Amino acid sequence: MPNPKIAKVAVPGPFLFPLDYLLEPELDLLTIDKPSAVIGGRVWVPFRNKQIVGLVMDISESADFEISKIKPISEVIDIEPLFNKTQLGLFNWASQYYHEPIGDVIMTALPKRLRAGENAEINGMQYWQLSEEGQSKTLDDISKRALRQRKVFEQFVDKGLKSESDLNAELENWRSAVKTFTEKGWLETTNGPCLRESNYAPAPNHPLNSAQQTAVDAVLDSQTNQTQFKAFLLEGITGSGKTEVYLGMIESMIKQGKQVLVLVPEIGLTPQMVSRFEAYLQARVAALHSGLNDSERHCAWHLIRTGQIQVLLGTRSAIFTPFKNLGLCIIDEEHDLSYKQQEGFRYSARDLMVQRAYREKLPVVLGSATPSLETLHNAQTGRYQHLHLKQRAGLAKLPSLKLLDIRGEKVQEGVSRPLKTAMTKHLEAGGQALLFLNRRGFSPVLMCHDCGWQAACPSCDANMTFHITQGQTSDGGVAGYLQCHHCDEQMAKPSCCPSCDSEEFVNVGQGTERLEDTIKEWFPDKRILRIDRDTTRLKGSMAELTGIAQRGEADILIGTQMLAKGHHFPNVTLVGLLDIDQGLFSADYRAAERMAQLILQVSGRAGRAEKPGEVLIQTHHPDHPLLTTLIQKGYTAFADKALQERKSAFLPPFKYQILIRAEATNPQDGMAFLDSLKAGLENYWQQWVDAKLVEGSIDFWGPVSAPMLRRQGRYRYQLMLQSKNRADLHRLLTEMQPHIYTSPLARKVRWSIDVDPQEMY
Repeated sequence: MPNPKIAKVAVPGPFLFPLDYLLEPELDLLTIDKPSAVIGGRVWVPFRNKQIVGLVMDISESADFEISKIKPISEVIDIEPLFNKTQLGLFNWASQYYHEPIGDVIMTALPKRLRAGENAEINGMQYWQLSEEGQSKTLDDISKRALRQRKVFEQFVDKGLKSESDLNAELENWRSAVKTFTEKGWLETTNGPCLRESNYAPAPNHPLNSAQQTAVDAVLDSQTNQTQFKAFLLEGITGSGKTEVYLGMIESMIKQGKQVLVLVPEIGLTPQMVSRFEAYLQARVAALHSGLNDSERHCAWHLIRTGQIQVLLGTRSAIFTPFKNLGLCIIDEEHDLSYKQQEGFRYSARDLMVQRAYREKLPVVLGSATPSLETLHNAQTGRYQHLHLKQRAGLAKLPSLKLLDIRGEKVQEGVSRPLKTAMTKHLEAGGQALLFLNRRGFSPVLMCHDCGWQAACPSCDANMTFHITQGQTSDGGVAGYLQCHHCDEQMAKPSCCPSCDSEEFVNVGQGTERLEDTIKEWFPDKRILRIDRDTTRLKGSMAELTGIAQRGEADILIGTQMLAKGHHFPNVTLVGLLDIDQGLFSADYRAAERMAQLILQVSGRAGRAEKPGEVLIQTHHPDHPLLTTLIQKGYTAFADKALQERKSAFLPPFKYQILIRAEATNPQDGMAFLDSLKAGLENYWQQWVDAKLVEGSIDFWGPVSAPMLRRQGRYRYQLMLQSKNRADLHRLLTEMQPHIYTSPLARKVRWSIDVDPQEMY
């Protein structure tokens, strides 16, 4: 009898390595018609008392346990691999580097439908359309009180064929109406393509300037002789035409029959970029992001894997998509924090993109007007080739940047007198004004005027933000509700103070809602558009609102950092930043870097067409050295100075960090867990030092309370590990990790490992 074969299957759960499952003997006559498991394919396997989906990582003749104790695979799902060995190698690397169970990495890489064991192929999606009977009906056949049904019916009359995604984008609570119309026979279902054909009008083909063409040629020339890995930092000032450079590279790759992966930081940027790419390339572009439903995500994943679509444009999770013939990787706004997953599997899409390109021997382009200090350091040390775009495309000129010293200045709802005067001037000249305030809601704090009570979140160490609603309360006050932006808990605004029963409340600080109300009073004849998380909840609303701004149908734009990146507002001539001082004195050492990036990204929305732009930055600290360096000398000088400070302070990118977090409902449990873990790590390290197995040192900082100690009812603590030697850090944690899973203390806490942390909160 031949030795039985063992499938190494990655399954979800706290397993650092794939689990062993027995393959059916290939020559067994009873199973000869059954499909064989393949490396990179899914299988159903028994796990405890249920069946779960796993992915075969390898097939071997050796097992980690006695053969008699190993259960056989229940059923083979895929007869062809979903991932090749190079892609599986990337998943293994990610599991080891981020110290994440391999099964959880695999489940992150699979669309939800495939995690549930559904077929990898997707032939179409369900659509609704008016039947013959439905076409004979009018609104008069629907009760005037059935407002929702009338809205749904109008959509089908106006636009015909509708998918679930179409209806989600245009309507709320449409399902009951569609069900009613289907039961009446007014609507019928049909099966259509999972990615509908686009009606893209040809885009004007702007010739690349010399700097843009040089950047395109540099990337394409790296593949002249053979396919090879090379990383490029494309640093281009806002409005310099980085997107045109991407399109030039993509167009060449498509002509070679190769596919391209493009990552963008925000869901809100995806629809407009898809339209722009399709118009330029005259080809369909697939999108992949969390704003799509399960069918749409499955569709995009399938079309890219099978090579039916050549360009995929997606957010963070798109990095895991298998391609048939990938030729180029691009990551736009590479500095953006959204590329770092902050929950669960805490990977960096930027770093995984570089690792993927390295393993698949492809060029990778990291683009930004304000590169992260880590990426700049890689360019300065020669790991990345540095490409520059130093001028705005076309006739557009860089806006002028000016600091407004508001010390002692009369400020109304966050807007100083000079900024209000500038708004009047630009609006009278026919330009648009953009006001940036990175706090949504009406006011950050609701406070009792008599006793000073503040509306605090019952679950977090934070105040609840006050949001207004339409109308007034019965006593003539402002109607609204309180919401915690950390745990999303909501409650009604109290009618009286819980502490002293006073009915006098004051709103402390300003948010975008309050700013909008004030601007309406100041400029009653102007059209005002607010863009933040609250106004863009509905699917498609972000694209609709930015379209209004781009077409010049609003005079004053008010928004949070959702407006900071990627958007092209040709008529914006004034940008006002209301409150940036918090970035100068934060406990997070990355805060100044983020502040500088945000200032320049928001400033980049001004003067993008022929009209000159002006940027006014309100501050109480106009003499701060980093701020003055940024305004007077630009981002390069700021970054050089910030890198010098990081080097002097022994901080990344000159050292490497791993942050271990623990949280528990009992405040003592989290600290006890991290104290025990630290003792174990120090013990291992000292043994290696004594045996002269390592050189250098590792710093152990903490454990200490997190900057926000209590969140969602849990007390949070953290332990930082730092070293100049990255390999030592990972080796130490790998040695300790199995003990963490078996520790009795670990069962009392939620713990996580964050490699290369980007946030301390």
